[in-house]
Amino acid sequence: MNSFDVLCNSIDDTRTLAVNLSPLLEDGCFISLYGEIGAGKTAFVKLVAEQMNILEHVTSPSFVILNEYHTGKIPVYHFDLYRLENVGVKTICDELREYSEGKILTFVEWAEFSQEEIPFNRIEINVECEENNSRLYSLKSFGEREDNIIEELKKCY
Repeated sequence: MNSFDVLCNSIDDTRTLAVNLSPLLEDGCFISLYGEIGAGKTAFVKLVAEQMNILEHVTSPSFVILNEYHTGKIPVYHFDLYRLENVGVKTICDELREYSEGKILTFVEWAEFSQEEIPFNRIEINVECEENNSRLYSLKSFGEREDNIIEELKKCY
């Protein structure tokens, strides 16, 4: 496991994080996102998707559970587990596993509701609101490839 924290004091700082991270995700990655409502999870996904050349309008999948984007460098899948109850999460566990493999980029917001069904190889990103509208992005890797992504990201800072 590898970890790294980035404090973003503005949306431009967050865009820089997305710019630095996106090339490292081009072979695919599964990313679990954590943070309170309004912390900036979807905003971060939008910025990464922009860097991945996604042409579609990226929106929160809160009410539809999954948004798919296929116009970029690799397919991007964006899940939101917030509105699923225990039974609902169980119905998509196979999809979560399926979207953790191959050359695809998968984001799962509210991953804490997954009941431990999140694939082992992943990057977890916790977004915390700090003073003055700053955001602290705490990244943690689980898996060798994901460790390498965090190590490469550290070199940018």
